[in-house]
Amino acid sequence: MPEERNGLPVNANGNKYTIDLPTFSRRLQAFYKHWKDHKDELWGSSDVLVVATPPPSEDLRYLKSSALNIWLLGYEFPETIMVFGEKNIHFICSGKKASLLEVVKAPARETVNAEVVIWVKAKNENGSTQIDKVLRAIRSQPKSDDRDAPVVGNIAREAPEGKLLEIWSDKLKGSGLTLSDISNGLSDLFAAKDKNEITCIKKAAYLTAYVMKNFVLPEVLKVIDEEKKVTHSELMEETEKAISDPPKIGVKLKAENVDICYPPIFQSGGNFDLRPSATSTDDPLYYDSPSVIICAVGCRYNSYCSNVARTYLIDTDAVQTKAYEVLLRAHEAAIHALKPGNKVSDVYEAALTVVKRDAPELVPHLTKSAGTGIGLEFRESGLTLNAKNERLLKEGMAFNVSLGFKDLQSKSSNPKSQNFSLLLADTVIVTDGVCYVATSVSPKVSKDVAYCFNEDGEEEEPRKANMGPTARASTYSKATLRSDNGEISKEELRKQHQAELARQKIEETARRLVGVGSANGDGRSTVKSASELVAYKSVNELPPPREMMIQVDQRNEAILIPIYGSMVPFHVATVKTVSSQQDTNRNCYIRIIFNVPGTPFTPHDANSLKNQGVIYLKEVSFRSKDPRHISEVVQQIKTLRRGVMARESERAERATLVTQEKLELAGNKFKPIRLHDLWIRPNFGGRARKLSGTLEAHANGFRYSTSRADERVDIMYGNIKHAFFQPAEKEMITLLHFHLHNHIMVGNKKTKDVQFYVEVMEMVQNIGSGKRSAYDPDEIEEEQRERDRKNKINMEFQQYVNRVNDLWGQPQLRLDLEFDQPLRELGFHGVPYKASAFIVPTSSCLVELIETPFLVISLSDIEIVNLERVGLAQKNFDMAIVFKDFKRDVMRIDSIPSSSLDGIKEWLDTTDTKYYESRLNLNWRPILKTIMDDPQQFIEEGGWEFLNLEGTDSDSDNSAESDQGYEPSDAEPESESEDDASESESLVESEDDEEESEEESEEDKGKTWEELEREASNADREKGNESDSEDERRRRKMKAFGKARAGPSSAASKRSKFR
Repeated sequence: MPEERNGLPVNANGNKYTIDLPTFSRRLQAFYKHWKDHKDELWGSSDVLVVATPPPSEDLRYLKSSALNIWLLGYEFPETIMVFGEKNIHFICSGKKASLLEVVKAPARETVNAEVVIWVKAKNENGSTQIDKVLRAIRSQPKSDDRDAPVVGNIAREAPEGKLLEIWSDKLKGSGLTLSDISNGLSDLFAAKDKNEITCIKKAAYLTAYVMKNFVLPEVLKVIDEEKKVTHSELMEETEKAISDPPKIGVKLKAENVDICYPPIFQSGGNFDLRPSATSTDDPLYYDSPSVIICAVGCRYNSYCSNVARTYLIDTDAVQTKAYEVLLRAHEAAIHALKPGNKVSDVYEAALTVVKRDAPELVPHLTKSAGTGIGLEFRESGLTLNAKNERLLKEGMAFNVSLGFKDLQSKSSNPKSQNFSLLLADTVIVTDGVCYVATSVSPKVSKDVAYCFNEDGEEEEPRKANMGPTARASTYSKATLRSDNGEISKEELRKQHQAELARQKIEETARRLVGVGSANGDGRSTVKSASELVAYKSVNELPPPREMMIQVDQRNEAILIPIYGSMVPFHVATVKTVSSQQDTNRNCYIRIIFNVPGTPFTPHDANSLKNQGVIYLKEVSFRSKDPRHISEVVQQIKTLRRGVMARESERAERATLVTQEKLELAGNKFKPIRLHDLWIRPNFGGRARKLSGTLEAHANGFRYSTSRADERVDIMYGNIKHAFFQPAEKEMITLLHFHLHNHIMVGNKKTKDVQFYVEVMEMVQNIGSGKRSAYDPDEIEEEQRERDRKNKINMEFQQYVNRVNDLWGQPQLRLDLEFDQPLRELGFHGVPYKASAFIVPTSSCLVELIETPFLVISLSDIEIVNLERVGLAQKNFDMAIVFKDFKRDVMRIDSIPSSSLDGIKEWLDTTDTKYYESRLNLNWRPILKTIMDDPQQFIEEGGWEFLNLEGTDSDSDNSAESDQGYEPSDAEPESESEDDASESESLVESEDDEEESEEESEEDKGKTWEELEREASNADREKGNESDSEDERRRRKMKAFGKARAGPSSAASKRSKFR
C-alpha cells in the first residue's frame, strides 16, 4: 500500500500518484449498476452509501473500505470519508488528497451523472464542520419506500479509528438516520475480477509459487542436507526478505509493488495450525524420519493477494503417505469443480466425496472448508468454499483453494513424528473452460514433495524423479540430484546452470534495455542522402530542338519529352517505368510513369522533401505510327536508367562505409608474410577472367592483390572482429575467413565477410574412362596425390596462421585477436538460408564458411536461443537466435536433425548461452517490437521467462497490463522460415536475374487488369482463337489433371500390397 506523506499518497520514489480515469469511469459505472440492480438483497436497501477509511497502520489487515479505495481509485486514501448518493459523491479529506481527487469530477459526471463535492479538512480542524454539511446533504437525498429519511449503508464491522472517523461515527449514529450493512454488496462487487485484476493476481501468484519452489524448498533441503538447526521463525524472516526484493531471487517485479499477505508459515515437529493466522514458532525445524513439514507463503502484487501451501514428506510411513495421496486427489477434485454456473458448495462436496470414497476414516479430520475467495482481501466474505454456500460461481472469480487434514496420528512412537497434519493450497482463477491454477509452478505431486533418507542420515534417491532446477545453484540438495547410480546427471547439471543463466540474462537485459533505452542501435551509420540529380543547369545547355519527338540525351542522362510544343527535360532517375504496346490499328503507344511522392512503394528523396507543395507529373502517354522508334526509345531509357540507378546505388553503399585507416606496408620493418595462389570471395566481379592472388600481412593490416592493378583489397587488423582458419577435411577447400566490424568494398560489393581459399582437389571428376577397379594402381596413386596435396595445403595455411598469430601477439600491436578453428565434432546440419549446410561452432562463434551466403554469429551478440518444434515425434527442430540488438532480425536455422539436440544443448550450456525450448515456431518480429516499445514492462513481466514452459511471470490475457512472459502462447504457430528463405533468396540472385526481373516488372507496372484482359482478348482474336470457349479450356484442364493423377494412384495401389 502507498505511504502517506503530508496526507497525500506517494510511492516509494516520492512521485505523486495519478488516478487511472478510464478504469475509474468503468468501475464507477459498474459500482452504481450493481448497487441499483441488487439494492434490496445485497445493499440493505440503502439510498446512500458511506465508506470511511481509517488512518494507515503497520499491521497487516484487510478492510473493505481500503479495498474499495484501491478498486475504484487505484490507491488507498487513509482518513478519507466517501459518501455515494444518486446525484452527488462527497469526499471529506485533506487538501493534498483533494487536489488528487479533482480529476474524477468530469468522469463521474459523464458516467453516472453525479456531481463530485470535495470537502477539505484543514490540518487544525477536526472535520466536524465538513461532517455536518455532508449529513445535511444526505438528508436531502431521495428516499425510497416513503421513508422519512434515507437509509444509509455503511460497513458495520469496521470500527472507527482516528479522530475524524470517530467524530463521523458519533454524528452518524446521533443523526437518527437508518443504518444498514453493505458488506455483502461490496463482496459481490469485488468477486468477479476484470482483466487488469486477474493480471495482478497472476503476477502475485507467480511470485508466490516461485518463492515456494525456488527459495523455500531449497532452503529447507539445505537445512536438512547440512543438518543445521534453524528455527521456523528464522526461515520465516529469510522468506519474507526474499519476497520483499523479487529481483534478488530472479523475479522481475518492482519491490514497491510487492508485499506479503501474512508472515510466511513454517511448521514441523507435531505442532500444526492450518489457519492463515498461524505463526512460525521459535522451535527448530524438525526433519528426523519420519516427519512432515508444512510451508505456506502468501504474496500481494498491487494489493491483490495470492496463496500457496505445500506439505513436504520426509521418509514418511504408509499412513502419512496414504493420507497425502487422498488429500492430493481431494484437492484436485475441488479445483476441477470451480466452473462457472456451479454452486460454491459443489467445490467442498467434490473434495468430501473423494475422501469418503478413498479414506472414510479421514473425514472427521478434513477441514470444514476448501478455502475462500481471494483478491484485494485475503479472505473475501461470502465466498467461503463450504457445504452451505449456495452462491453461483462466475467467470473471473479467484479462490484460495486450501484443503487439509488436521490432528492425524502416524505409527511412530516419537510425539514429534506421531502427530501430524497435511495442507495444500493453490490460487485458482475461474475461467470459461478449465480453471486456471495460477500457482502451478510449485509442484505438489508425491514424487516432488516426498524424500527418503536411510538410517545413517545419508540421502537416498527420491522415490521418483525429483524436482527441476531451483533458484540458486548453491542451495541444491543432494536428494534432488541423485540418479540411479548415485551420480549427478548431466541433464540436472545443465538445468542448474541454465537456471542460473536465466537470472543473469534477465539482469543483463534489464541493464541494457532500461539503462540504454532506445539508444542501443545496430552500429550502422546513417545513410547519407544521394546528391541531387541535375540534368541541365541552365536552359542554354538543352540540345537544339529537332523534331517534336521523344529524345534520349545519353551524355546528360535525360529524356526530352514534347509537351505543348516544347521539349521538356526529365532526368532519367525520375522515371519509374517505361513500356510500349501496339493496338490493332498498328498504332504504337509509349507510356512513361514517373516517381511521385506519396504513392505506395515510392521512397522519399531529398528533392521531394525540399519541394513540398509543388505539382508533379505522374505519367505521360504518346502515340506513334513508327513502332521502330518507339522500341528504340524504350530500350534506350531502360538501359540509361539501369546504369544511373546502379551508379547511384554503389555511391550510396560507399557513403555508408566507415573510413578505414591507411595500410602501413611492412617495408624495412619486416618481410611481409605471404600466402600465394588464393581465390577471394566475394569475387571482384566483371566479365574478365578471374585470377588468383596473394595475401600479405603488413604492419597494420592485410592486402590481397592480383596481377590486375584494380583488383586489390585492404583489411585492417583493427576492423577484424573474428578470424577463422578451416582446413579441408571433408570439404573441397581450405580457407581463411575474416568477419569484420565494419563493411568494406570488394569490387563493387559491400561486405562484412571476406574469405580466401584454395581448392585442395579437382572439382570435376572424369567419369568417361570406363569402370575402374578399386585396386587399380593408377587410382590408388591418384588418391594418394590428392591426400598429399590436401595435407600440403593445410600445412601451408597452418604455418601462415601461426606466423600471423605471432605477429598479432607482438606488444606494439596490442591486438586481442587470434585465428579460431571450427570444432567439427560439435557440428550439425541445418538450413540457415536456402540450402542445407554443415554448421560448426567455434570457441566464440557459430559459423558456416563453405556455402554462400556465409553464416557467422558471434556468441557475444546472442541474447537467447529458442529451440523450436522440439518434440518426441519430430525428426527435425529449428533454432531461433535472438540477438542483443533487438533491431536485428532473428536468425533462424531450420531442419536440424533431432539427433543433434542434446549436443546443441550441451554446447550452448558450455558457452553460457541461455536457451529455451518450445513446441511451436514463434513469430519473432512482433515479439521484438513489443519489447522495444516498452522495455520496462518486458523486464517487469519476467523478461524471457515467457518462453519457459514451466510458467513465468506473465498473463495470458491481451490487455494493456497483461503479462505475456510466463505463459507460452500458441497463437502464432506458423514459422517464418519461408519468409526468411524468400528474403535470403532475393539477396543472392545474380545481377542478370535482377535486370531481367526488373525489365519484366517494368512491362507490367501501371496496367490494370482490364487493360491486360483486353490485350489478351485482342491477341486471341488476331490468332483466330475465338472458338476456344471457356468450356473447352476447362475440359482440357480436367484431362491434364486426370493424367497427372494417374501415376501416383497406381503407385499407391502397388504399395498397398506390401502392407
